[in-house]
Amino acid sequence: MTHLENIQKLFSKNFVENPLLETFEVGKLHLSSGQLVASDPLLTPDKVPFTVNFPTGDFTTFIHKERESNCIAYVEVVFGNKEIANWEMAVCDGQNIKDLKGEEIFGYPVESGMGCFMDLETQNLLNALELELFEKKGNDFLGIYEDFFHQHFYDENGAIDQFAFLKPYENKQGTIFAFETGYGEGFYACYIGFDEQKNPMKIIAEFIEIKSE
Repeated sequence: MTHLENIQKLFSKNFVENPLLETFEVGKLHLSSGQLVASDPLLTPDKVPFTVNFPTGDFTTFIHKERESNCIAYVEVVFGNKEIANWEMAVCDGQNIKDLKGEEIFGYPVESGMGCFMDLETQNLLNALELELFEKKGNDFLGIYEDFFHQHFYDENGAIDQFAFLKPYENKQGTIFAFETGYGEGFYACYIGFDEQKNPMKIIAEFIEIKSE
């Protein structure tokens, strides 16, 4: 079974059937332009979006944890409920699947142990917030993680959770769905399931490959 065939078996249905995974519905991701970015926001703050145009609105998200480790193996965003006809690896401008060999992937690097999904417009808001905090705090600015992300994952009692929905500005719609990436650092791909009309029905970010039965 190829890697893409495994994704197809795991995620083509409306629910995941695998005893090695535990699934949680965790909230909704807001897309304002339909230009979706997947990145480690601390490493690539100006990540280009995928070439696929996604719908706009608020979309249900799931995390799928590896039961044995309790680490996040997959993140899923659902855009529709039509039957999935085929799966493709998500690519950005300049990337061609035909250039890959064997099990090579296009993806994004993670060094902070955190990845995210967000709209391109939300990424612009995050970068504006970072500049605003830097100008406001000067030498007291510790970085966008310490001054923005950290509070959503940790408090005085320790870790809060493995994921969070964040808003760079409360008065604007943009949301960031940030999450721990599997066992931590790595290079991770996303996969898009399309209906027969080539409309995206869901996107999957993979951090730990769990073989389907």
